Order: sequence, then structure tokens, then C-alpha cells
Amino acid sequence: MAPGEARPGRSRRKTTANLRYTIDASVFINAFNSHERGHAESLQILALIHDRSDPIIVPTLLLVEIASAVARASNDSAGALQYATATAALPHLTLVGVTAALARRAAEFAASYRLRGADAVYLAVARRYATTLVSRDKEQLTRGARVAVCQTPEQALSAREALL
Repeated sequence: MAPGEARPGRSRRKTTANLRYTIDASVFINAFNSHERGHAESLQILALIHDRSDPIIVPTLLLVEIASAVARASNDSAGALQYATATAALPHLTLVGVTAALARRAAEFAASYRLRGADAVYLAVARRYATTLVSRDKEQLTRGARVAVCQTPEQALSAREALL
């Protein structure tokens, strides 16, 4: 285990202190597209995290994924870049570069748990910074749960409500 990494499954006390999250691009994209199933919950968890000033720690890859998905779905390059830029400017969002060490850890997770490359990068960030990974990706959620706390937006909302 690398320095600074949290052990998965360790007990967490109930507290009103800030929680820390890694939010997969799937949640941001789902929150953006009001026609997708789960849109309201994705938007709600993002708003709650923002309102509570909970830290969000994500790989810089998030911006590329957002711009790509929004541009492809909407055929609006300017709007896609605007959404990615606005996301990067969120006050409690920290962008983490993919260093060689993070890339090696992500490669390990990709190979060991048969994850897609980008999914493994988010998982490596969640593991490294002891955050809860919130995602809409079923493989990422089920396979990633072996190394980090992984939740859907609905599960994250329920967990948040249990703390209040």
C-alpha cells in the first residue's frame, strides 16, 4: 500500500464533517443530460456535495471525458468546453494529474479487476486519496469495490442522509 492510501472497508464514524469524493465522469454527464435515467439523483448528489463544501478529488482526465461526451451527444463543441471549464472551476474540486505512480496503480487495477483504463484511473484516485468513488458505471462500482468505497449517486445520497 502506498503512503497516504486508506485501507478499504475500514470503519467510519458517523460525523457531520465533510466527506471526500471522487466523482466519475458518468455522474457529471448524467447530471448534464436531463433525458437520461438517474439524472435527478446525479444532479442532486452533485448539488449536495457542492452545498456542503465536500471536497471532490478527480483526475484531470475528467475534463476530457466531459468535453468529449457532451460534444458527441449535443454536437455543441462550445457548450461542451464551457461545461468542462465550469466543472474545473468548482470551488471544492481538486484536479489530480496522472503521475507515473498513479498510472502504475491504475494499470494494476485495470489488469487485476478487468477495468477499462479510465475507470481504473478514477479508482486509483479514490484509493490514493481515501475518497468515496461515485459512479454510474456498473463494472467500476462492482469491481472497484474491492479496493475503495464505491457508490451510485443514489447510494451516496442515502449515506449522506444517514449522517445528517
